Amino acid sequence: MATFGNLTDRLADTFKNLRGKGKLTPADIDGTVREIRRALLDADVSLDVVKAFTATVRDRALGGEVSQALNPAQQVVQIVNEELIQILGGEARRIQFAKTAPTVIMLAGLQGAGKTTLAGKLAKWLAKDNHTPLLVAADLQRPNAVTQLQVVGQQAGVQVFAPEPGNGVGDPVRVARDAVKFARDKQYDVVIVDTAGRLGVDAELMKQASNIRKAIDPDEVLFVIDAMIGQDAVATAKAFQAGVDFTGVVLSKLDGDARGGAALSVASVTGRPILFASTGESLDAFEPFYPDRMASRILDLGDILTLIEQAQQHFDEEETRKVAEKLATSTFTLEDFLSQMQQLKNMGSIKNMLGMLPGAKGMREQLENFDESEITRTEAIIQSMTLQERRQPKVLNGSRRVRIARGSGTTVTEVNALVNRFDQAAKMMKTVAKGGVPQVPGMGPIPGAGFSGGRGKVQQKKKGSKSGNPAKRATENAALAAGASANPTGAGFGLGGRTGTDAPSEEELASLQKFLGR
Repeated sequence: MATFGNLTDRLADTFKNLRGKGKLTPADIDGTVREIRRALLDADVSLDVVKAFTATVRDRALGGEVSQALNPAQQVVQIVNEELIQILGGEARRIQFAKTAPTVIMLAGLQGAGKTTLAGKLAKWLAKDNHTPLLVAADLQRPNAVTQLQVVGQQAGVQVFAPEPGNGVGDPVRVARDAVKFARDKQYDVVIVDTAGRLGVDAELMKQASNIRKAIDPDEVLFVIDAMIGQDAVATAKAFQAGVDFTGVVLSKLDGDARGGAALSVASVTGRPILFASTGESLDAFEPFYPDRMASRILDLGDILTLIEQAQQHFDEEETRKVAEKLATSTFTLEDFLSQMQQLKNMGSIKNMLGMLPGAKGMREQLENFDESEITRTEAIIQSMTLQERRQPKVLNGSRRVRIARGSGTTVTEVNALVNRFDQAAKMMKTVAKGGVPQVPGMGPIPGAGFSGGRGKVQQKKKGSKSGNPAKRATENAALAAGASANPTGAGFGLGGRTGTDAPSEEELASLQKFLGR
């Protein structure tokens, strides 16, 4: 997640200096706490929050749980992780639904925080959970705010209650009150009221928000705050808490290149939990907020649980089972690959998903350079093939490849690269499906794999290109002689590989070997 990128880097470098030390001295701990303090302040976290956080970390790190630990550095990381969870709100909290429908949710916040778009995201998220939400256009002040909510509602597939045109016309308090009655009569079980904001906190804004709250008595008042505004978030949150009060916080624009201070400050300062986070522009870029998972992301420990949940939501279980069977029987085709790739696209940003993997910091440069439009080009190439060509790539001769390139708006070179990478990937997936360890292009054999007969000797077959094309055969043989594949970058469907000086270190290979149980 881009918002915490710099903070993650700073903390990772800080903990890296502790590794390898069998015992940590008070000076080591003080130095570590000092670097953590600087990293948090640079991330624009509230000074009061930083002071309390680092004091607690220091006290715990100087205690017995670190001095008696087998791995002191790892124990310090664990302490920081636990304290981050606390300042992010501790336990995750969900929406408190009313015992008698409808549940009324009021959105409040400054203009530009993203309330209107977030209203649509929340409505779509609730609709997926079998609720029937109603969006209410009670922002009658901002130009075209009513129209914007109607467009968002249409995109989300939910009803919008908008009796007034807005643009300064209409009474927002009456609209909100009438909306609740309308929802009760029409049996909508959730009402989401989008209210007006201002460019800054003022008395008129607070009075209007307070009047709406009194009129509809909402079950939840969600304060929507831009995650990119840093320490200003604290002052704004305090002002809204005093003037309107709110029951929970929603962070918007958490995918921006901000320093993340709002997320690390607002829950601790206000004592109100963060319920949701908006992680992109699309209506699906919206997720419940889990303090423990967010802390793991900040510390580059990954967020596998969220990744799994997203996969479960978007991948068809029966289809995935069929694909697994095809992999095991070597019948996986480009048609199957296209289907899987389209399901992967439905999960959202590939960069965001890869960023949830443990150790994503080491891939940050590759992630930033990753071109997600490569997926679209690959999709266009496969869709330009006939059904026979998708199922039997071996029939793809030169003239067919020229036709596919023209039909997809790409080049023959790109078509050739896709087919070659698909062949390599299919072989690797077949090996994994049978319980083996594949040789990753550009990475060389994995230590510990390929042993047989208990003799500790690696079985190596003489390899050479079998291509009937002399030029291709010469190219592939030259690549094999250099210890790489015919795809020297190790790219797989648009993802760059690691070769040469960027090859994996012995430590990385040892970690992989341990993970594989070798």
